[in-house]
Amino acid sequence: MTDQNSLVEYGARRVIITITAIFCALLEIVDTTIVNVALNDMRGNLGATLNEVGWVITAYAIANVIVVPMTSWLSQQFGRRNYFAASIIIFTVSSFLCGNATNIWELVLFRFIQGLGGGALLVTSQTIITESYPPEKRGMAQAIYGLGVIIGPTLGPPLGGYIVDHFSWPYIFYINIPIGVIATLLTLQFVRSPKYAEKKAANEIDWWGIAFLAAAVGSLQYVLERGQEDDWFNATSIVILTIVAGLGFYFFIWRELVYKNPIVELRVLKNGNLRIGTILSFILGFGLYGSTFVIPLYTQATLGWTAQQSGMLMIPAALTTAFMMPIIGNLLQKGVPQQYLVAGGMFLFAVFSIWGYKILTPDTGSDAFFWMLIVRGVGMGMLFIPITTLSLSTLKGQQIGQGAAFTGMMRQLGGSFGVALITTMISRRNMAHRSDLVVNMTANNPMMQQKLHGMEGNFIAHGMTPENATRSAYQMIDFSVNKQATVLSYMDIFLYLGILFLICIPFILMVKGNKKQGKIDMSEAMH
Repeated sequence: MTDQNSLVEYGARRVIITITAIFCALLEIVDTTIVNVALNDMRGNLGATLNEVGWVITAYAIANVIVVPMTSWLSQQFGRRNYFAASIIIFTVSSFLCGNATNIWELVLFRFIQGLGGGALLVTSQTIITESYPPEKRGMAQAIYGLGVIIGPTLGPPLGGYIVDHFSWPYIFYINIPIGVIATLLTLQFVRSPKYAEKKAANEIDWWGIAFLAAAVGSLQYVLERGQEDDWFNATSIVILTIVAGLGFYFFIWRELVYKNPIVELRVLKNGNLRIGTILSFILGFGLYGSTFVIPLYTQATLGWTAQQSGMLMIPAALTTAFMMPIIGNLLQKGVPQQYLVAGGMFLFAVFSIWGYKILTPDTGSDAFFWMLIVRGVGMGMLFIPITTLSLSTLKGQQIGQGAAFTGMMRQLGGSFGVALITTMISRRNMAHRSDLVVNMTANNPMMQQKLHGMEGNFIAHGMTPENATRSAYQMIDFSVNKQATVLSYMDIFLYLGILFLICIPFILMVKGNKKQGKIDMSEAMH
């Protein structure tokens, strides 16, 4: 076990390490969302179906979630600096290969490899930053790291939109290459590895643990990502993989608790703060990725904005979060209890969601979103750092890396659950709203007839034949019904998100905070 303080850095060295770690976290996160904007171009370019191109996102997410819980163990196996540098290299090389893919399945394979490299970047960079700062400055360290994590998902779409509009889709991967090269050199030069226990021999490695974990998490991620498209449990593949995920988790937990060198140290979850932190990270991921998913979808599909316009909409909120981060870091250092900040953040997030529910219409103007998204930005700032410091505040040494891996994995899974649940709800609610709206559209409804004749007259006046005019009028009415139903479904999503966050607040206020916030309370860590 290392002496905790031997890794604390000072001066320029700490600045360089912090910047390197943030760049790596940003690389990983921007790449999760930058692709969303380019899917259409990839589809056309590689001759893929909509279903196939979805795999570009799914493959990356599956690889990510498999590797995140194993990062702490892999860091010990190969030394943290080597493992971190190797991950950056894998990520950078596979970015180059993604850009050069000639068909959709090549791209999916390289995205999977990229995800294996990327998963490590997020968690390891968090551990490196946490350990480079003395305990009393941990809140500030998390604030700096949090900047990258919160701004990343927001940066992805506008950056992707700009690149796709002005260059071509492979460049969304190529921009990783120069950053990757610089980050690798800085890592090898400045990052230090803690001296952990000896490496395990090949026959001591928990191969079964790795297999169970990969099967469980990989299957779960597949079910979440593809469930809605494959009609959930009506599809054999979804049923089988749900069973695989359930059994995988069961055997994985059993294996990790009985094996002497487990790949994921589940015992670290005996720490009460970390347990609460992992649950809160899940909810944070749910809200963060869920809302980042809904807003561009609504602005592009319903309001007809370009990718770049809908990306730009999110920037003021991201800047607000960036502005809040150091303030929150300071409040934590002054001893404001983490749970009050988290409760405040949840409340603001609920306000943002209910505000969204109020303003959505089939033609909402861009000004209407501004203050609502600023509220989201402030809420995000109040959630991220307090949750992370609460989770890691009473851990030390090796446990910090293991704790960071748990919160990282739960944030990713929360995001996947959020997006899966939201896509399912949108299509289910859409059908329900549509059938409610269509009820009134009958031949003997005078208002309906009036509207139809008005449209027909308009089309005939523009030179259409009567039967074409009738067909076009029906199509127009159908289109507006669909649009209305979609907007109502988005409104439902915002309302339910708001209620979910409000329900969480009383539970958070019941959490006992760690009195000596930034400082590590040894008696508590010893339990």
